[in-house]
Order: sequence, then structure tokens, then C-alpha cells
Amino acid sequence: MKPKAKRFRTQKQQRKAAAEDATTASAPPAATDDGLGGKTFPPRKDADKPGANTPEAEAIKQTEDPLEGIKREGLTGRQLRMARRIAQKQGLKPSSDFDAVRLLRESGIDPFKRANVLELVVDEAEGDSKPTEQSKQLALPAAAASQAQVPSTHVVTEGERSADIMQIQQDIARRRRKRGMFLALRLLFFVAMPALVAGYYFFAIATPMYATKSQFIIQQAEGGGSGQLGGLFSGTGLATSQDSIAVQGYLQSRDAMLRLNEDEGFNQHFRADDIDPLQRLDPDSTVEAAYKLYKKNVRIGYDPSEGVIRMEVIAADPAISERFSKQLISYAEERVDQLTARLRSDQMTGADASRKEAEQKMIGAQERVVELQEQLGVLSPEGEAQSVLAQIQGLEEELIAERISLAQFKGNERPNQARVSASENKIAELRNLIAEKRDQLTSSAQGTASLARVTAELQVAQQDLAKRFEFLALAEAQFETARLEANRQVRYLSIGVSPIAPDEPTYPRAFENTLLAFLIFSGIYLMVSLTASILREQV
Repeated sequence: MKPKAKRFRTQKQQRKAAAEDATTASAPPAATDDGLGGKTFPPRKDADKPGANTPEAEAIKQTEDPLEGIKREGLTGRQLRMARRIAQKQGLKPSSDFDAVRLLRESGIDPFKRANVLELVVDEAEGDSKPTEQSKQLALPAAAASQAQVPSTHVVTEGERSADIMQIQQDIARRRRKRGMFLALRLLFFVAMPALVAGYYFFAIATPMYATKSQFIIQQAEGGGSGQLGGLFSGTGLATSQDSIAVQGYLQSRDAMLRLNEDEGFNQHFRADDIDPLQRLDPDSTVEAAYKLYKKNVRIGYDPSEGVIRMEVIAADPAISERFSKQLISYAEERVDQLTARLRSDQMTGADASRKEAEQKMIGAQERVVELQEQLGVLSPEGEAQSVLAQIQGLEEELIAERISLAQFKGNERPNQARVSASENKIAELRNLIAEKRDQLTSSAQGTASLARVTAELQVAQQDLAKRFEFLALAEAQFETARLEANRQVRYLSIGVSPIAPDEPTYPRAFENTLLAFLIFSGIYLMVSLTASILREQV
């Protein structure tokens, strides 16, 4: 099967070479370059052909036309064009390409000699770009397309075919080996060596780091909701999502880093000499460099679906990592308490001020009532008025009885004047007392107020006191409501996973990091090589 395949490829190559010769023979002659790269092809001699030196062949050569003999030589299109150009250079006037070969041979010039071809190329390169009159006169039209080109009579043997195929295969294999070697060198230099350096760092140089993990949530105090949806989201992560995001941002801020450095010595820990240079903090580092290292070693994430804040603190010592984690949790508790402290303070301050104001006004109204009672000498205006009215009523009853008694005395024929005079005097006294009591109710005497005025002033003071009592009750209710609302606004931090120091180093993950470095360098090399090949094809 292999010799047949080789024979098929050889025949295909022969057909392709014959098509190229036919194309080049029909094409017009080139101006400067013949496409041979400085190589010459000597004409095929008749002696090379089988039976060329026989007497019959010599007789045929002497009798036949020279042009026909030249055509039978199997010259290629390139050779014919070269012969015409040499003939034009020598000043000859051939009628065709074959006639140019004949004229050159008759002049003793070999058109296919290497020296003649090189001389022709040098003269054309050094010559003037403007055509001369002689070159214009010597310019000949292209050979007619009707002139048939005789194919080569050389027969390629099976051994030559096999040798050519073997040479082509060896050349292809050699180029493939060369390309594979260069590809392996590039992969070794750009992918394998960086991955080996990264692996050496992770396995031998990198300082073991310990990570302390913890989880906590922010909860809201449960309270009685006033509406139907008042307690729907109470105590869930949705009710405290903004607080959780605020706490997460605070723990990842420069403020938290500076507090941790002041309280626990964060920078001093990472400036220790036992930490590798890539993870070590320089002694004269800036705050920004320390903050970058803080964000790298303190990782905080918030899960909005569950409302859980996850924190991972990395340090070179497990006990220090645990201490850093607990300190950050205490900072988070302070921040949570401060989030609603102002709201609760404002609510309680306003309600307490209203309550104290109502209480002061109530006390003032009560003192006004007592003052009026002391000034007027009346404990109760209503009781005093009733007492005076009762006295008037008793005096009037007694006056009526005395009048009846006087009428009885006067009804006698001979009344006792002494008893009549005593009864009349008593009636007059009763009338005076009744008038005095009535005046006490409606008019004021010297230095004292009337009972009606006293009653009116006391009633106004008592009504004011009653209103102040009502205002004080409302203020007390408002104060209690504000206190309950402030208690409901309280946020507190609930720790789900307490920070516990690990007993084995968490980082570096040598194998995973080395594999990741290899994949990264491979991807970079692939992208660069694809880009370079695309640019090379475009150029």
C-alpha cells in the first residue's frame, strides 16, 4: 500500500509541474526577475536521449529544420524567455523564442550558461530605468500562444520518486522536530519555570498562616407590632440587613484597622522576622500598605439570604488570630449599639421633657389652688356656700316662727307688751342676720372676698389643675410608649460560631496554589501565542 501511495503522489506532483511549466510558457516575459534565484539549467543535449549518437540521428539532424530540433529539446518557458532577453541584449532580432536560441548558438553564445545569466541580471539592476532607443527597437512581442510547448522527455524512475518523497518527508519531520523543540522551550520558559518557582515558594518559603473563622448575626428586639405586618419581619435578617451591611463595612474600614493596631498590635505582628518577605509588613510601611495587608488577612462576607456575617481572621500565630477575631467582634457589638443609640436617645429625651413639663405645670396649678384656699380661708367653696345657705334657711324658719308667735301675742285683747316688744326685737334681729348671711354670699366686706368670687377663683384653679392632671397622664403614656419603642429599636449581636484557634495551619494551600499558578501561566501563554499568530497572519 505504501509504494502505491508514493507513486500516486509522484504522478500528482508531475502533473502539477507540467501545469506550472505550461502556465509560465504562456505568460509574458518578466521585466527583471526570472524566478530562478540565480540558478541556470543547461539545455538537454541530444546525447542524453536514447539513440541520440546513432548515424540515423545524425542524418536527421543535418536534414531537419534547426527550429524543429530546438523544439524537440524540451526547453522550459523560463529558458526560452531567458534566451530571448540575452538575444535582445546582444543586439539580435529573433522572430520567436526558439529563433532567439538558434541565433545565439549560431553566434557562439550559450544562452543557458550561468555567466551569461548573471551578466544579464547585473546589467538590468545597474542600468537606467529609462528605456533607450535601442531597447525600444529590440522590444519584441510575446510569443504567440499558439506555439505549442514540447514537454520534457525525461522519465522519472521509481527510485528517484522514492528518493524525492523520502527527502520531503525527512524535511517535514525535521521542521516538525524543530517546531516541537521551540514549543517545548517556550512552554518550559514561560509556563513550567514560573509554575515551579511558585510551587517552590508555596512549599518551602511561605510562612504557615492560621485562620480563625466565626459567624454572627444582628438581631432586633421583639416588640408588639401596631399593624398587621408589624412583627412579620421582626427578628429576621431582612429587618437588620442595613445594619449588617453597615457593620461589615465598618469591620473592613481603616478605622477598625487602626483600632485593632492600637489595641492588639496588628502591624507589629506582621512585621516579625519569621514571616516570609512576601507576607511581611515593612518597618517603614505606610498606613495604606498596612490597610492592604489588613484587607487581605481579615475577610468578611455577608449573606443577605440568611443575614449571617462570616469573618475569617488570618495570622501567623493561632492564639493571635483568635484574639484578633474576638476584638473585631467586640468592635462590631459597639457599632451595632451605636447604630440606634441616637434614635433611642432622641425619642427618650423628647418624651421625658414633655413628661417633666406637664408635671411642673400640674404642680403649679395645685399650688395655686392651695394658695387661694389659704388666702380666702375656705377649704371648699361648695361646702361653705351650703353651710351659709343652711344657716339662712334656719334663720328664716326661726323668723317665721317668731312672726307667728308675735301675731298670736297681738291677737289677744290685752297683749303683754313686754313679750310683744321682745318678739319684735327678735324678728328684727333675725332679719338682720339673714341679710348679713345673704350679703356674705354675694358681696365682699373690707379685706375679704365674697364667697362667690372665692368660689369662681377656686373653680378656675381646680379646672386648671384637672387639665394639668390630664396632660400629665398623656405625657406619662407618651413616655412609656417612647421607652417601649426605644427598647424595640435596640440591636444586639448574636454569635452563631464562636472564634476558636485552629491547631493546624490553614494557608498556604501549596498544591492548589501551584496548580492554579500553572493554569494561569498556561492561559497567559495561550492568549499571547494566539494573538501573535493572528497578528503574524494579518501582517
